[in-house]
Amino acid sequence: MIAVVLDGLVQGMQLALLGVGITMVYGLGGVLNLAHGQLAVIAAVAAALLLEAGLAPAAAAALGALGAGAAGVLADRTLLLPAYRRRGEERLLLALILTLGLAFAVDGFLAYRYPSVALTLRLATGAVVIAGIPVRTASLAASAMALGAFGALALFLRYTLVGKAVRSIIQNETGASLCGIDVARTRTLIVGLSGLLAGLAAVAQAFFSNVGPEMGPEFTVLALIVAVVGGVRSLSGTVAAGLLLGLVNAVSSYYVGTYLTWILLLLAALLTLLVRPEGLLASWT
Repeated sequence: MIAVVLDGLVQGMQLALLGVGITMVYGLGGVLNLAHGQLAVIAAVAAALLLEAGLAPAAAAALGALGAGAAGVLADRTLLLPAYRRRGEERLLLALILTLGLAFAVDGFLAYRYPSVALTLRLATGAVVIAGIPVRTASLAASAMALGAFGALALFLRYTLVGKAVRSIIQNETGASLCGIDVARTRTLIVGLSGLLAGLAAVAQAFFSNVGPEMGPEFTVLALIVAVVGGVRSLSGTVAAGLLLGLVNAVSSYYVGTYLTWILLLLAALLTLLVRPEGLLASWT
């Protein structure tokens, strides 16, 4: 049972990496990015191609994740500009259509151009024993990556001027703009960070299974479920939701079967909307 719980926590951290990115973009710009999972896949395909070219696995994975961040920046500075000129529901709806179209375009291109390319990362040692419990080294590597990303993000938001600007925009975009904060540049930075986190989530998943071009929709749906359960404007809630849903996923897969996992995850999102629509934790940090 302890091994199942540990697996669930590791899966939860991967889900949190996905969910935090989509939460940041929605909280800052009022945009729900339906191409979020495709950014993760871009990182995986790029890293796989770099590995085939002979690059070291760590360097390939890092460059792949950075590539996903760059793709996010490109989408923000081009595709999403018409949405940013609108407010409220108009912005949200237009961005949904635009990012959905982007998701289809990325899926189609990758399936056509790189149908058999997939990222897989295998570590030299399969498992180690910690306190008498065998733990997969892949779990340790994925956990270290996720914890490092969360720690760096927390320090960035709490202690840097840009991070404080991000929090100001979330509270009041118009007021922040009147105070001299460059909303557009800050938003672009956050969309880039969101893509980077999605790329890290794909790299973490590659320690356990192949990550190929077909996985974009799955990543996006998982990110949306985590964001809904955690509260689409709450980073701390999103992390908590990721861990909770990771445990649900691991326990249900072990005791019931993987065929019910998606149903249970969707039920968790539905119950959250009915009982606590603001999410698990109704605060930003």
